[in-house]
Amino acid sequence: MTGLLLAQASTAGWTIGWSIGIAVVFAVVALVAPILILAQRIGGQATEINESLKKSVDHTAALSELKKTNEAAAAIVAGLARGRGRLGG
Repeated sequence: MTGLLLAQASTAGWTIGWSIGIAVVFAVVALVAPILILAQRIGGQATEINESLKKSVDHTAALSELKKTNEAAAAIVAGLARGRGRLGG
């Protein structure tokens, strides 16, 4: 009879250990799964943002020539002012 009680106690310990282990695994999965889903959504949005930024770079490339345009306009306006002054106006 003592052997039977010892065997049952040993089996009960294993059962409790396995149950706790499985519960811990489920808890970790329940906590990590939403984080992974959110990370996937963020990754998708980051891709969209990156594409939009690339388009912005293409669309604003001409702004690098704005300084030259301003300098040319200033030279033209100065020339017109000189011409107007020479004409007496």
